[in-house]
Amino acid sequence: MAERAALEELVRLQGERVRGLKQQKASAEQIEEEVAKLLKLKAQLGPDEGKQKFVLKTPKGTRDYSPRQMAVREKVFDVIVSCFKRHGAEVIDTPVFELKETLTGKYGEDSKLIYDLKDQGGELLSLRYDLTVPFARYLAMNKLTNIKRYHIAKVYRRDNPAMTRGRYREFYQCDFDIAGQFDPMIPDAECLKIMCEILSSLQIGDFLVKVNDRRILDGMFAICGVPDSKFRTICSSVDKLDKVSWEEVKNEMVGEKGLAPEVADRIGDYVQQHGGVSLVEQLLQDPELSQNKQALEGLGDLKLLFEYLTLFGIADKISFDLSLARGLDYYTGVIYEAVLLQTPVRAGEEPLGVGSVAAGGRYDGLVGMFDPKGRKVPCVGLSIGVERIFSIVEQRLEALEEKVRTTETQVLVASAQKKLLEERLRLVSELWDAGIKAELLYKKNPKLLNQLQYCEEAGIPLVAIIGEQELKDGVIKLRSVASREEVDVRREDLVEEIKRRTSQPFCIC
Repeated sequence: MAERAALEELVRLQGERVRGLKQQKASAEQIEEEVAKLLKLKAQLGPDEGKQKFVLKTPKGTRDYSPRQMAVREKVFDVIVSCFKRHGAEVIDTPVFELKETLTGKYGEDSKLIYDLKDQGGELLSLRYDLTVPFARYLAMNKLTNIKRYHIAKVYRRDNPAMTRGRYREFYQCDFDIAGQFDPMIPDAECLKIMCEILSSLQIGDFLVKVNDRRILDGMFAICGVPDSKFRTICSSVDKLDKVSWEEVKNEMVGEKGLAPEVADRIGDYVQQHGGVSLVEQLLQDPELSQNKQALEGLGDLKLLFEYLTLFGIADKISFDLSLARGLDYYTGVIYEAVLLQTPVRAGEEPLGVGSVAAGGRYDGLVGMFDPKGRKVPCVGLSIGVERIFSIVEQRLEALEEKVRTTETQVLVASAQKKLLEERLRLVSELWDAGIKAELLYKKNPKLLNQLQYCEEAGIPLVAIIGEQELKDGVIKLRSVASREEVDVRREDLVEEIKRRTSQPFCIC
């Protein structure tokens, strides 16, 4: 130890000498000579195993999930999946990474957020950025022209995470898409209906779905004087209006993207408007916008869409918002985004600004990008922002200190006396074979009090108690943990009695 301490002191002194020479602007040869001596001393010193600190942490923008958090997540997923299935969707899966060229050029300015994988001497690969582009590749590769599918999986974005607001680098997306040639706006209306059903079922607060159309945006840009080459980049600026003021967006358009100030002002007159079907009808009468073929098509479709949304009973949840731009390059028609009007605030709960909680739109040209003959398959879909929803639900549960069940165990098999392990094992096996969710403590002779306390802590509703007298009588004592009421049940009737008492659906709390 003393020898090492002496070497460490020599390294420290030599380091100071090198720094001193650099400050004095000594000759390069002299500095190089002293640096060589420093490196030699450090080599002699070698690594100090005791000083090396390995910090156990998850990578930036990722997190672990406890059993409590996973119970909440599974409940949210159940709501989403049951809705997708209710609307007749099939499920698919695709690889977590794709060929880099599959993802390139599909996301506009967001392409810089794609995770590229290190070249392993074979194909150039990237982690998937969303589930939509892999779905389009899947359709083209399998020559499918008609499918209604959902896909729940993780995606990856090299973003600056804001984890308290539900923004991560690794996160789940829950997508529903309808591919195929159908009559206008019927599939689009169903997607909006699904979005509203899910957000209403999750009870995370009041929400509004903003709707626009890329054709209206493109027509608006054209009549305002935006050069064709700047359509997408100006679209990206407009998409920021939900986060920053019009003045900031205008400054970006003019100062950073070279748009003429008068053109930006004309855009501003349009994009600050929002309303319902009356705004659609107003714009259909606009002397300039109504002369643009693209914009006219988009407005006509939106008018039809509002008719269907009224029939679905959700028109009051929808707002036609000309500032909605959805920065992704592949959208071609109707686009939409659901935002929370406010996060529910209860006792001890801070408001949580999580922004958009669902979004989607029509992308009729994406599949054609992958088809060798350029054959298009019209598609429309939506994506639920589950990570942001989880943030809201978790915060609410913490504020209310609600107990969350992390298992679905229906009954604990317990014993009232010693030397009954064999009987407990026999009974729990019978229950498992009958499809009952059952547990037992992993001790030969557990105390009854400990077994009952375990049930209370884990939220297990029933205890099946075996005792010497019960064995003689051919019964099992079934105890309700909540009421502490006990009844003797004939062994052959036990399974049905447990099913009857636990027939309510599993709840997270």
